[in-house]
Amino acid sequence: MRKVILSIFALAMTLCAKADEGMWMLQLMKEQHVIDQMKKCGLRIEADDVYSTTKPSLKDCVGIFGGGCTGEVVSADGLVLTNHHCGFDAIQGVSTDEHNYLKNGYWAKSRSEELATKNLAFTFIVDITDVTEEVENEMKDKKSASGIMTASQLKAFAQKKLAASKYAGKAGYRAECLPFFAGNSYYLFIKKVYKDVRLVGTPPQCVGKFGGETDNWMWPRHTCDFSMFRIYADKNGEPADFSADNVPLKCPKHLAISLKELNEGDYAMVMGFPGSTERYLTASEIKVRMESENTPRIIIRTERQRVLKEAMQADPSIALKYASKYAHSANYWKNAIGMNKAIVDNKVIEGKLEQEKAFAAFAEKAGNSEYETVVSLIDALMKDYGPFYRELMLFVEFRRAVEFKVDDVSLFSAYADKKGTDDGKALEKKIRSLYERIHDKDYDHKVDANVLKALLPLYAKEAKQLPTFYKDIVEKNFKGNYNAFVDEMYSKSILASEENLNKFLAKPSSKLANNDLMLKFSASMRSFLQDKYADYSGYSDKANLLHKIYVRGLCKMNEKNPVYSDANFTLRMTYGNVKGYSPKDALTYRYYTTLEGVMQKEDPNNDEFEVPQRLKDLFQKKDYGRYANKDGKLVTCFLTTNDITGGNSGSPVINADGQLIGLAFDGNWESLSGDIHFDNELQRCICVDIRYVLFMIDKFGGCPQIVQEMTIAE
Repeated sequence: MRKVILSIFALAMTLCAKADEGMWMLQLMKEQHVIDQMKKCGLRIEADDVYSTTKPSLKDCVGIFGGGCTGEVVSADGLVLTNHHCGFDAIQGVSTDEHNYLKNGYWAKSRSEELATKNLAFTFIVDITDVTEEVENEMKDKKSASGIMTASQLKAFAQKKLAASKYAGKAGYRAECLPFFAGNSYYLFIKKVYKDVRLVGTPPQCVGKFGGETDNWMWPRHTCDFSMFRIYADKNGEPADFSADNVPLKCPKHLAISLKELNEGDYAMVMGFPGSTERYLTASEIKVRMESENTPRIIIRTERQRVLKEAMQADPSIALKYASKYAHSANYWKNAIGMNKAIVDNKVIEGKLEQEKAFAAFAEKAGNSEYETVVSLIDALMKDYGPFYRELMLFVEFRRAVEFKVDDVSLFSAYADKKGTDDGKALEKKIRSLYERIHDKDYDHKVDANVLKALLPLYAKEAKQLPTFYKDIVEKNFKGNYNAFVDEMYSKSILASEENLNKFLAKPSSKLANNDLMLKFSASMRSFLQDKYADYSGYSDKANLLHKIYVRGLCKMNEKNPVYSDANFTLRMTYGNVKGYSPKDALTYRYYTTLEGVMQKEDPNNDEFEVPQRLKDLFQKKDYGRYANKDGKLVTCFLTTNDITGGNSGSPVINADGQLIGLAFDGNWESLSGDIHFDNELQRCICVDIRYVLFMIDKFGGCPQIVQEMTIAE
């Protein structure tokens, strides 16, 4: 299969102007001749400088930040840059009402002031190996209904490979095996995970998230979307849990930073971990994505966010608690809205239908019966799957929005039977842990109750099938009064308050547990979800098998061939150039914005466009240091033609000399169908200029010593 992909790739690589699409696998750069095309587009460093298994390369400067972003090492002492929104949870986690670093920002003046974070890791990719042949041999005996190894099978395979490797038994090493090209290829990734990552600096939220949801996915943009952390290790440079004895990680390679002025047409590449794309969907599958995934997400999140926003605006303490939850929800809520619009505006479905016609002609000429029937089989499957998937997504979004629930309801009646025994003590500990998990510092019981009050009637209106609690509890016991049901559940349930919990633990009874409203609500929701996912597995297996055939067929075509695998949160590289765009008649966007635009957008009555006084003072004095353009203006953000998606947040934007020029943080509104279809004219990557970042650290944050530990090219 890999040879087929590589041979077709040679046909596609012709003009640089056509090459901006593609999330390329670094380990295949040479044999796919990607590096040759990059050099034609302006790259001045060698292939081994980008990716090497024998010496430090750019690959060693880039890692997974947290669980879903990218970060880059910018000093020999483990200093890491990523986006502000990627560090959001960690910043919120170390914030309190008294020390609100999320709102006010934070700058460590010395390393002793760098703040320990919770549950934050930085992951380097140590090794990448093609294991397709080995996996296919395993599949002969363990083949799943989808024709692809299951996640559990791949996990077991990866663990076996790790145990047999030179990394076996070493702290911090992990292995992961993933399918590529719809399961036609497999690669094994060895990772090294550092779990002591400390906050070094962050601008205030009004700077790091300037423009808020209004500007999200939009251009022009003026957001200084960055935060700064440091990786710590034990004295031997190995991963270790947080300890006061840990030291900054000595890194064999870090990114140098360019202060050179950017010009339109300059070479730019992005290295990072794009999360997920579905570039090889059929037209019928795209319709399902729009109607059965995006639309339910929009419906449920719109209402939840309305409730959260009202509570956050009324109480600063609630605003801090729910800042991260609201941001996570709103990000892909707006993405779903934009994607549906872009699919229509960019005629994506029409383009897919044309591709399917070409594929049908190819299949007929090839005389391959699998290829001739695969699209019609996918269409037939989608006809049944679409309505089912809409119901599933409505429920998933509804259930996710409510925090006052538990998965294991049996703990409570079991405790009633075993109180006073050793097993009972263990169960009591688990129950208290459940209470603490719900009522953590970022939870408000009243706000969560109001979310459920808003969603219960909305979900009942939208869904065709309802969990049993609607009929058996709400209608039967509360005559359909949703608010009365919620009020009683949130006041009288065992886990509603510490007082209720202690009463139950002191005098437990199975009857009390079995009649508890929250436990009955949770059990009903859990059972409904399990039934839905059982059906989902059947659809998923069939769809995966058909996709494997379809992608294999596309790879054998001579036209419109897939030459890179869909994104799956693995290390990729994309190249292009700095460039503006024209989204519609008479409207042309310049490729960069400046600090003047921040001042023009300032709105004292809108917290999304708040500008701190210190930044206004620096602007008035034009005190930009060495970070301004020759004309004296400070660039804030710029555009490139790089192919990115979620997961690329925080990715380094690198120039032709391998130097850092910015951080990728967003895509543009007009091309939000990009996860499904790359539009070579409209697709843009929005980046914060590294000079704006350094200005913030140096001039605004007053930390020139941090800049001094970086390698600067002027």
